[in-house]
Amino acid sequence: MYNDLWTSSNSPPNAGSMRSCVNEHHSNGYGLMPSPNLIASALSRRTTDTALCVMGNSLALYNPPTRVAEEFAMIDCISGGRLIAGFTVGTPMDTCFAYGQNPSMLRDRYYEAHDLVMRAWTERDTFAFNGRFNQQRYVNIWPRPIQKPHPPIWIPGGGSVETWQWCAQMDYVYAYLSYFGFKDGRATMHGFWEEMDRLGKERNPYRAGFLQSVGVAESREEAMRLYREPAEYFYGRCLRVDPRWAMPPGYITEATQRAGIIGQIGRAASLQAPPSGAVDDPDGGHRRARLRRDRLTRRGR
Repeated sequence: MYNDLWTSSNSPPNAGSMRSCVNEHHSNGYGLMPSPNLIASALSRRTTDTALCVMGNSLALYNPPTRVAEEFAMIDCISGGRLIAGFTVGTPMDTCFAYGQNPSMLRDRYYEAHDLVMRAWTERDTFAFNGRFNQQRYVNIWPRPIQKPHPPIWIPGGGSVETWQWCAQMDYVYAYLSYFGFKDGRATMHGFWEEMDRLGKERNPYRAGFLQSVGVAESREEAMRLYREPAEYFYGRCLRVDPRWAMPPGYITEATQRAGIIGQIGRAASLQAPPSGAVDDPDGGHRRARLRRDRLTRRGR
């Protein structure tokens, strides 16, 4: 499988891709990528002008988090400055059950690890770090990233209010990974933009990213032939989450629960989760796709 990934990344249809994105998951067949940094480092040598987005490293799982700072810096150097650094809190299945983290402390660990990584990238002199979860007498990573002051930061999220607020505070890109279609994605992104309004932030479309799986074919029949089986396998087997592992106490924050937001993991665990989308006709599909993109980013305002 991994060798097929290398081959496809260098094939003519993908050779000019603008971005290649990899992510981190553990103890399941959904991603088969417990170390996205290994994949990104290989891709950095097999591509020349493609942005390499690691979406992302689960910061709370790294002890010490300077390991993330070092490996991301290496990828940025190997690729000639093409890394997009993603920092994810991580799913409860990855972090709490597979890696045994306390869900009520996960976000605090994440914030502290983020601060350590950013200081390791940007401070010129050796420093000591004395945090609640991490204590290091000497922090002085080699090498440093090529991109200054640091690589672009993208934060993948499933709909947490605190993540929206933190991205606004840090001026990071909020990246929503939508697996349940335009309507669900629109509800989450509208919540994000409304929170940006409340915080007095500009409605800049580059403040948010949105992922939606799209299969393209010449006809409905061809689309069904090409994509039905893999789509049904992905949604019926890979993306299914047992409700017992979806939301351990303490993982979902109070503000998010009060807002009535159901994240991606909660949707995946729901037995009533709807199909991911619909099949558009070839003539009108591209127009509707552009319209939905504009509605999600609110570029018309």
